[in-house]
Amino acid sequence: MTERLLPPREACKRLGISFITLKRWIYSGKIRAVKTPTGRWMIPESEIEKIISGREGTREVRAIIYARVSSTDQKSDLERQVQYLTEYCAAKGYKVVDVLSDVASGLKTNRKGLLKLFKYVVNRQVDVVVVTYRDRLTRFGFEYLDYFFKQYGVRIEVAFGEEPKDARQELVEDLIVIITSFAGKLYGMRSRKKRRLVRGVKQLLEEVEKSG
Repeated sequence: MTERLLPPREACKRLGISFITLKRWIYSGKIRAVKTPTGRWMIPESEIEKIISGREGTREVRAIIYARVSSTDQKSDLERQVQYLTEYCAAKGYKVVDVLSDVASGLKTNRKGLLKLFKYVVNRQVDVVVVTYRDRLTRFGFEYLDYFFKQYGVRIEVAFGEEPKDARQELVEDLIVIITSFAGKLYGMRSRKKRRLVRGVKQLLEEVEKSG
């Protein structure tokens, strides 16, 4: 498979350096570059990853812990997430820069903790974001966040992977939010059809839950 070549601008963004520094690295041999027939330098992605991983091997890895639950009655779970991730980072030798948390749905995009996390990322103040499950960070679109963070040299580290199957209540609540939103767009937020559809979905979910 052909290796991806990055233009200097993207390489500088990933490495957090200026174009002048990149040129100096190319001419000194610190980073390997490919010259196109038009005379433009392109940087192999493997070179970027090698330098980033080399940095992590010589200095402390700056970590942000992010935890989330959907409601206030789950605060004990929020505390467990933070405690586990703190111990996880200590075991990996990470320096915890901040512990961020939200009590909100994973569908909500303007979460206070999440927005603060974005600031850390774009200001290049973090190397790794640590969460218990992918869904703690976002219910949908994890791949987009992962790609966005990588542009700033930040990786997402998921301690457990996928959310456990017994976390059904939060999934049900998120599904109702989605149905309500789409029904509102189809029929209007105050229409009878919208209310009837949402009510019908709720009843169906209750029946499925009872049938086991």
